[in-house]
Amino acid sequence: MSDTHTIRVVVNGVTYERAVEPRLLLADFLRHTLGLTGTHVGCEHGVCGACTILVNGDSMRSCLMFAVQADGCELRTVEGLGTVENMNPLQQAFHECHALQCGFCTPGMLMTCTDMLQKYPLASDAEIRDGLSGNLCRCTGYVHIVEAVRKVKNHQENPA
Repeated sequence: MSDTHTIRVVVNGVTYERAVEPRLLLADFLRHTLGLTGTHVGCEHGVCGACTILVNGDSMRSCLMFAVQADGCELRTVEGLGTVENMNPLQQAFHECHALQCGFCTPGMLMTCTDMLQKYPLASDAEIRDGLSGNLCRCTGYVHIVEAVRKVKNHQENPA
């Protein structure tokens, strides 16, 4: 029998307290323990970005963190952005700009973009592309993703 540690996290505004094994990855905790399957697991090495979530407001690879490391943290997953009926502006821009194809990378892209839009000026497409450099997409070529981010950024700067 393995030892467990009790952790307490706030995920998308909901507090959870669970006993977890020390070696349980945060991505697996979210997906298998909490049933939040929007966080995708691709490479399991932190390279692809599909598992990106926000931890205390900063984008992080949930496949590189143990659940016990998140004890006391506030987490935000793609499920915390919006719903199909009530998308947030970034999700709406992804939809309008056709910024997804197969959709596997989309949750990680959305979380990375959410972080970027909150923290950086993103004054050019090159800056947006640089911010996305840690997220891999095999389908889109990134053009429409950059367009979606630019659309949201422009709206933030010039709400009308």
